[in-house]
Amino acid sequence: MSNTKQLSLFVDVVQQGSFVKAAALHNMDNSLLSKQIKKLETELGVQLLNRSTRSFALTPAGEEIFDKALQLLDTLGDIQIIADSYQLEPKGTLRIVAPIFFGQQYLQPVVSQFMKQYPQVKISMVLEDRRSDIIADHYDLAFRIGKLNASNLIAKKLANTHFALVASKSFVKQQGMPETPEQLLALPAVVYSNGERVLDHIKLGETPHGEPNQSYRMRGNYKVSDVRALMGAVCDGLGYSMIDLFNLECSAEQLGLVPLLTNYQISTMDTGIYAVYPHRKQTVLVKEFIGAVQQYIGTPPFWLEHLPNYQQLYK
Repeated sequence: MSNTKQLSLFVDVVQQGSFVKAAALHNMDNSLLSKQIKKLETELGVQLLNRSTRSFALTPAGEEIFDKALQLLDTLGDIQIIADSYQLEPKGTLRIVAPIFFGQQYLQPVVSQFMKQYPQVKISMVLEDRRSDIIADHYDLAFRIGKLNASNLIAKKLANTHFALVASKSFVKQQGMPETPEQLLALPAVVYSNGERVLDHIKLGETPHGEPNQSYRMRGNYKVSDVRALMGAVCDGLGYSMIDLFNLECSAEQLGLVPLLTNYQISTMDTGIYAVYPHRKQTVLVKEFIGAVQQYIGTPPFWLEHLPNYQQLYK
């Protein structure tokens, strides 16, 4: 194994904080990874890590070499990006991470078409709702929904947020149609809840057509971490929910849903749908895949059609 590869493994061990996690990244045995790090230390003639039974710490030499290794790997990555930019068509491996529902509903159709169009491309897509560290976890591209945190990552907005308050026709028939935020908040709600991310607040105007300056907390009788389960519960009449229209797999009419409080503005809370990647110099592969996703969902996105006249609602 080359020194460059061994340095890459060393960097992964430090960034992951664990030999086990770093080994999993490369689908290799933990003992083999440990041997490669020891071999690197022997070849360099210095100890890089002070190891204990359950942890490790960088030695002074290890800290300096880690910093230089990061610079080296960044430079090698830039060289590959420059080379890729001269390719006539995408090829190579694209590592993607995305939220589960968005990946299933909107990315998988793109992946299928993309790989047929470019047979030299390999794609590895991980679907999970937690926000990964795309640099430490070696992803080339991430799709994120919500509010972006400040970072050195590059983001391209694919679509604005299009919130709606919805409930099933049976729910409205049983509970009545709410006419004010206070009446709405008295009703049971279905809330998306995944770890620290709990979407149980709505920012609305205090009066019809007013600026959305008041935050309201929904009475989440049912909290669920999966979008499809959430939508199923709303369709079954367990409660109303605030959704982004991309959560709708088909029209609201087909799902038996009706919009609520359509004469009240809903704040977007600076959220959106983004493609995020770690380098300013896009590879052909990353650029073409983002473009394919954008083309598939449309501008504006096709899911706006799932709620007729949405552009005239919530104003």
